[in-house]
Amino acid sequence: MQKRALIVGISGVIGSALAERLLANQWHVYGLSRGHTAVPVGCESLLADLTDAASVKSAIGNLTVDRVFFSAWSRQDTEKENIRVNGAMVSNVLNALGDRLAAGHVALVTGLKHYLGPFESYATGEVPITPFREEQGRLPVDNFYYEQEDRLFAAAGQYGFTWSVHRPHTIIGYAIGNAMNMGITLAVYATLCKQTHQPFIFPGSATQWHGVTDMTDARLLARHLEWAATHSQGQNQDFNVVNGDVFRWKWMWSQLADYFGLEAAPFPGETRPLSNRMQAAPAQWQAIAQRFTLKENDIGRLVSWWHTDADLGRPMEIITDMSKSRKAGFMDYQNTRDSFIDLFDRLKAQRVIPS
Repeated sequence: MQKRALIVGISGVIGSALAERLLANQWHVYGLSRGHTAVPVGCESLLADLTDAASVKSAIGNLTVDRVFFSAWSRQDTEKENIRVNGAMVSNVLNALGDRLAAGHVALVTGLKHYLGPFESYATGEVPITPFREEQGRLPVDNFYYEQEDRLFAAAGQYGFTWSVHRPHTIIGYAIGNAMNMGITLAVYATLCKQTHQPFIFPGSATQWHGVTDMTDARLLARHLEWAATHSQGQNQDFNVVNGDVFRWKWMWSQLADYFGLEAAPFPGETRPLSNRMQAAPAQWQAIAQRFTLKENDIGRLVSWWHTDADLGRPMEIITDMSKSRKAGFMDYQNTRDSFIDLFDRLKAQRVIPS
């Protein structure tokens, strides 16, 4: 029988990659979102305000699915508000499906802030020893990821489904209008530098420039989600999810520069956040979009300066252990440089950036 999946947050960088993966493997895919961005072709779109239980219940109706993939979140001003809003979003979806989830599986995507803490206290306390491993557990701080997990676990006990939690690092993937998208942010930044003859300066910290790090391709995450949802080894487990290679930004920055025909500027010796330097970018991008007939002239729908600054500005090295997934049978690997190049090529082909 054809598998039936509900992807919550289907228009985001994770949800869209997962939809493409499942559709290619002959799943019937439903997508639940606010409807601000088009869903991948072939999906059935369901529109709801995830923060409103009645809206979610109305959108889901009598829908029956085998698997639910939750990859949505709503950024709030404080972590306490993040906990309240994002925890409720998980419960609203799972309660709307209720007993129809019995014998099914629900996969929740969170991230490495499980180990680092939330943005408002980001890595200000003691950071666990890297590589991050699943058994390191939770930090003694408020974190909406923990609330989402607890809501998931409670619903699993109530409705009788299995679960998995997936913790990617910074995600590289294609999505327009996504709040956390370093790949497209850096592509737009490089394009701005090239077209306005500005130096291509690394915006992050010395630790990130010199240290070792890893990332997660949205396509690899999609494969990991499908694997966990269809194999017993993935049931009732939490997993880190990264590409499987490591790199230093002092090397990767020159690779990105080469792709765009730029010269990588020397590291300035201090953090130079993009959010402090991009005040003229909206008008500059409008001019570039008009000159090259690009798909999107609103830079706000393409970039997330704040999120890229947060990731590249970390004062510690980030490495993620994948041993738990490997031992359970998930052996996929993705080269991170290739992830960036594949994304940039797609952005050109879709006329998001100049070719």
